[in-house]
Amino acid sequence: MSTHEDTTRPSDPEPHPSRRAEGRHVINIGHLVMGLVFLAYVAIWGLVQSDVVTDGDIRYLLPVPWVAGGAVGLTVAVTGGSQRRR
Repeated sequence: MSTHEDTTRPSDPEPHPSRRAEGRHVINIGHLVMGLVFLAYVAIWGLVQSDVVTDGDIRYLLPVPWVAGGAVGLTVAVTGGSQRRR
């Protein structure tokens, strides 16, 4: 009996030929939306730290990333779903 374990893994299966030819991958809508919202909040934080935005204006800026992220998510969900059916 050998004490050496076989650590070789079977090769990963080839991607679907049509997907590989297109060069596209499935978009995770949740990751896309949360990434955009995070970047928007970083931008708002930068504006507040550089005194471009005062304290009173922050309350108008805070919902903007959620609305924009929701709009992008809906757009990707609608257009991405129709492209997958083709």
